[in-house]
Amino acid sequence: MKKRMAFATLTVLLAGAMLAGCREPAEQAHDRPVPVPGKEGAASPSPTAPGIAPSAAAGTGWKQAPFLDGKGLPDVAQRLPKEPKLTNEMPPELLSYQIGSYGGTLRTARTDVNTDNTVFIIENEPLVNTPGLLGNEVTGNVLKSYIVSDDQKQFTFYMREGLKWSDGQPVTTEDVKFAVEDVLSNSELTPGGLPPWLKSAADSAGAPMKFEVIDDYTFKISFDKPYGGFLMQLAVQSWRGYNDLLKPKHYLQQFHAKYTPPEKLQPLIKEAGFQPGDWANLFHLKDIINTEITHPQAVGFPVLTPYMQVKAGDTVEFERNPYYFKVDAAGQQLPYIDKLRSSLVQNVEMVIMKLMSGEIDHSYEYVTIPKLPLLKEQEKKGGYTLYLTKLHRTANDIQLNLTYNDPVWRQVVQDVRFRKALNLALNKKEIVDTVFFGMAKPSPIQDTTFDLKEAARILDAMGMTKGADGFRIGPDGKRFTIPFEISSSNQDFIKLGQVVTEQWRLLGLDVTLKQIDSALWDTRNKANELKATIMFTPGPVQWSRQEWGQNIWAPLWDRWWNTGGREGEEPPAEAKAYLESIFELREVSLQQAEKKRDEIRANLGKNVWYFVHAEDIVLPVAVHSRIGNFSDKGWGIASNFAGEQWFFKP
Repeated sequence: MKKRMAFATLTVLLAGAMLAGCREPAEQAHDRPVPVPGKEGAASPSPTAPGIAPSAAAGTGWKQAPFLDGKGLPDVAQRLPKEPKLTNEMPPELLSYQIGSYGGTLRTARTDVNTDNTVFIIENEPLVNTPGLLGNEVTGNVLKSYIVSDDQKQFTFYMREGLKWSDGQPVTTEDVKFAVEDVLSNSELTPGGLPPWLKSAADSAGAPMKFEVIDDYTFKISFDKPYGGFLMQLAVQSWRGYNDLLKPKHYLQQFHAKYTPPEKLQPLIKEAGFQPGDWANLFHLKDIINTEITHPQAVGFPVLTPYMQVKAGDTVEFERNPYYFKVDAAGQQLPYIDKLRSSLVQNVEMVIMKLMSGEIDHSYEYVTIPKLPLLKEQEKKGGYTLYLTKLHRTANDIQLNLTYNDPVWRQVVQDVRFRKALNLALNKKEIVDTVFFGMAKPSPIQDTTFDLKEAARILDAMGMTKGADGFRIGPDGKRFTIPFEISSSNQDFIKLGQVVTEQWRLLGLDVTLKQIDSALWDTRNKANELKATIMFTPGPVQWSRQEWGQNIWAPLWDRWWNTGGREGEEPPAEAKAYLESIFELREVSLQQAEKKRDEIRANLGKNVWYFVHAEDIVLPVAVHSRIGNFSDKGWGIASNFAGEQWFFKP
């Protein structure tokens, strides 16, 4: 009864938030900027192509933020590339774009010393872009455009002539060549060779890509097999950004043994605390990769992101990049907001306190569904608006390890009848109401029927009858136990674990639940030591991420697939067909991807490789009420990717 009352109370309190989330902006909306050219098969755009802001194309000049006035910088026209990107991070159906005004500081809070996910996502700039992260088209971003061969094997990329790093140095194919030949292909810096995603169809056993520089602003990447998913690898996979294939050579070569003699490197190596001659670790320390953009060593590192870090410490500060390559339809150089400020706090409750007292302007990871009633009450006092956006992945799927090294366990869990019985024993409506307070829907991927009698009948037919103690026995005549070990990284994992434990115990199964440290969870998962766990997967929701949890519910099969059979174990035919479909999703073109995704979902439903119980999950986001160009439609994380478009309304 208490759960039902809590659910009802939350529903009433959030009615206003849901209405606010559906409301159009009060200000007059400007027409949506036209996406930059560069779709599949598109040629390099001309200077007057639709990707250029009308004012600049007509020769009336670009505009810069007053924050940059008087700083001794070159004129804004000299700081922008010849063909800047007209911002299109959110498609028109998800955002009624408004021409913004300059100024202000966006304040955030974090609980991790080196990581602020709000800032990380705002700062994430991929080489190419899929608006709204939807995966239905790919446009230019850091790169101006591209051409893909009909056989999906050759990718020709065109850079933005005049693009500059945040220190004003030019960006050319020399920076791409440095990343590919001097870093990724250097045995000391990358001892394992090229990562799988830079081999044919993202296959670790595939042939490495071929890289060719055509001129200062054009390069080609080729594969020996079709790799239609390569653009999605560049656009969204692993949120990798541009840094894998594009690095500031002018800055990093001073830490590279090919360009700097040992006698100059050694003092730097010693200062960094590494062993004599260990230039490789020095280089990695100085090379700020995508996930390190908020780390202290990022201060002074040349970037292409909207902001550059200027101060490290408990309070990390970023200022606008004066050489940022994007503009709006009025010819204004982005971003609109001048600064970002991230404050370190002790715990999640401190983040919530700061939000309710009006001390931060944006938060999404810490704004969980159970906290919404309190946050809704304090909305006006805190000066923020609660938006109920959509989660871009599943939240917490139930995963049994089908390759755990125990013959009895394998005999049971690899039997699809067992998995179907457990699926029937899941009351998905109760899960949605209890775990998500009704702010989700039961996933249609698998049968949503709740039928304990049929589930029990299936287990009885398998010979898993109940023993004298009331628990079902396995093929060895002993009690069969499902021991969940849950990562401490997400409290929703624990909540779901508690519900599932109760539901499956009704079937007569011995189900246990244990929370372990997230680092230990990672170690045990990689070592194939988890029998049962809970973890989210992007694939069922955001197909372009190409991740369907196979490294959790079948680590050894996944390893066999990714090493070409050199490691792991060969999966049975039906599992091999499923993994083949995931693999093919990386090969096909965008036009074919949706059909392939549907095939994967159908296979997952038929074979219940793991349990996907909910979709259309609400992701609450708290945003300062004066911030414009924040979209409440689509995936919440997609709006963060468009953070350079945010502005403070007067």
